[in-house]
Amino acid sequence: MEIKMLLTYVACLIGIVIIGKIFIVPIKIIFKLMLNSLLGVILLYVINLVGMIWGLHIGINFITAIIVGLLGIPGAILLTILAIFI
Repeated sequence: MEIKMLLTYVACLIGIVIIGKIFIVPIKIIFKLMLNSLLGVILLYVINLVGMIWGLHIGINFITAIIVGLLGIPGAILLTILAIFI
């Protein structure tokens, strides 16, 4: 009876590891996107504060949040360059 119990515990631990790996990867990706979005929005806000001196304004909306969320700080720089030239 003890061997069956030991095999059951081992099978449960293997199942927990497999399920953990399945769910941890998407959570890491979502966390990275949220962190990039947060840092990007803070950077856009700082750019807007400093840009008021020269009349530069970048709207913080859904599209800019997606761009900054996917690209991070380079996305905020890209939006700044686009705002200067457009």
